[in-house]
Amino acid sequence: MKLYYSPGACSLAPHIALREAGIDFSWEKVDLKEKKTETGANFREVNPKGYVPALEVKPGQVMTEVAVVMQYLADTAADKKLAPAAGSADRYEFLMWLNFVATEIHKGFSPLFKPTVPDDVKETFKGFLSLRLDYVNGELSKRDYLMASGYSLADAYLFVTTGWAAKTGVDLNKWPAIVAFRERVAQRPAVQAALSAEGLNG
Repeated sequence: MKLYYSPGACSLAPHIALREAGIDFSWEKVDLKEKKTETGANFREVNPKGYVPALEVKPGQVMTEVAVVMQYLADTAADKKLAPAAGSADRYEFLMWLNFVATEIHKGFSPLFKPTVPDDVKETFKGFLSLRLDYVNGELSKRDYLMASGYSLADAYLFVTTGWAAKTGVDLNKWPAIVAFRERVAQRPAVQAALSAEGLNG
């Protein structure tokens, strides 16, 4: 497999997942402004949508969208128990969290990165995002991870997206359970390895 990524972007979540799963893979950095890969290829020929992640599962087959890629990787390495078994009640809870992170947290942060969005509008978006983080903080105050069954790839996705707080002027100290969660997840070897590979350690 080959992962196309941009350091610290949402592609960090499947990067962590690949390492958690113990899957052999290569990775290539993408310049998202120029839509060029590290080797000079036109990234739109890899993913016409123009954004990461793009996971080349095999030649001619490319998978996109974080929530889908995470499910695929969890199922590919089912023995690692990175997601509950397909069809189980826990699996649907896992899917709920994946989609919540994708649509409410990930997309909640997105406008805060855009220089064309006025500051007052960004403050409005921060208000919406704060409500979602309030909810997550409440859930994480009851347990160590999003699911009572333990760590899953939904946690990796939440770790990546909440990592954008400092860059967007969101003070995570308002949500101590999220801060504690991030400290726990950051200690995982696969997380440390992915951060190091993307040049994000220190």
